[in-house]
Amino acid sequence: MHYFFFKNNHLYCENVRIIDIVKKIKTPFYLYSHRTIYEHFNKIDEAFKDIPHIICYSLKANSNLSILKMLQKMGSGADIVSGGELYKALKAGIPAKKIVFAGVGKTDEEIEYAIKSDILMFNIESISEAEKINSIARKFKRKVDAALRINPDVDVDTHHYDITGKKENKFGLNIELGKKLFIRLNKLKNLNICGIHVHIGSQITKVTPYIMALKKVVKLIDDLDKIGIKIKRLNIGGGLGIIYKDETPSTAKEFADNILPLIKPLDVTLILEPGRFIVGNAGILVTKVLYIKKGGVKNFVIVDAGMSDLIRPSLYGAYHNIIPIIKTKGVIKVDVVGPICESGDFLGKDRELPKVKEGDFLAVMGAGAYGFTMASNYNARRRPAEIIVKDDKFWIARKRETYKDLIKGEKIIKGL
Repeated sequence: MHYFFFKNNHLYCENVRIIDIVKKIKTPFYLYSHRTIYEHFNKIDEAFKDIPHIICYSLKANSNLSILKMLQKMGSGADIVSGGELYKALKAGIPAKKIVFAGVGKTDEEIEYAIKSDILMFNIESISEAEKINSIARKFKRKVDAALRINPDVDVDTHHYDITGKKENKFGLNIELGKKLFIRLNKLKNLNICGIHVHIGSQITKVTPYIMALKKVVKLIDDLDKIGIKIKRLNIGGGLGIIYKDETPSTAKEFADNILPLIKPLDVTLILEPGRFIVGNAGILVTKVLYIKKGGVKNFVIVDAGMSDLIRPSLYGAYHNIIPIIKTKGVIKVDVVGPICESGDFLGKDRELPKVKEGDFLAVMGAGAYGFTMASNYNARRRPAEIIVKDDKFWIARKRETYKDLIKGEKIIKGL
């Protein structure tokens, strides 16, 4: 469910006509619906209300400070994978004791920052990392909580770049090795291994892979309990899929109804790390048609947004629905492409669109997750503005970058 809809041939975000925003904000820009984010967070929170749980929103999906502040007010924690994400989470007021630090390559500086900030826990990916965190914690005379990330070797039906729970992936440890490491790491004096983390991938539309993974994890928890190692937190990651085209993903309630019977007997606090599910369909990318170009084989709609603004189509071959913000008549078959000097710079290929003309505006749907956070300054392009709509008002949550922003931190070295 989202709150982008047509009324009188105009595309609205909540109660605001998008053409009215375009008149005041230069394209391209990202546009987010407050109500969509609010409702999606509440759907997950409500689905798991019967057990102790913490929702740690995944900042990698969208780390706009206003969105983080909004989620913080709703009680959300944060799933982070860098020192920069930790900084932004804290800046938005998310309590440190609701922050989980994941990722395979944490640096000494980032580990120190997290320990000093007194975060809830680390998700540990290797024995070397565990020993490093233990050593740094000892330096600060602290004992920190951690979960061991288990790789359950479960396949999922998603893009191969989005799969993280197969044995050939770089993430986590296989279950047998994990069991041995729980025993070994339990002896580290400055590290309290009290949790299990499992994250099998992203944009997962079926609940079956989660059930398969959880059954393996439940057995591991039982085995550890028999040898005196008590798991008090179970982090099942994120990855819940959304609708981009014709997917039929599980709802939050369906997801919870299927996995809660496995979790309730464990006496653990459940940690969830949703990102895309909360913000994916809450955002669009608004772009202007610059040129209509007729080619020898194909026709092209050239717009002012490109792969530097939304890389998912180029990187994953991902589908995003593209529609005019004012309905038009007729149909054209085109590639929607950007201004970047790369053949891979496209937002949609072989699309049948309503007939548009130069100067019209398009909305690239489902762009709230992994849009701005993966944007770049390639071709020295300025990253877009981010706008948030609530009811009948809109605000600039991040200004469009200036040309001066492009050279921030640089200098011309004399004598070269």
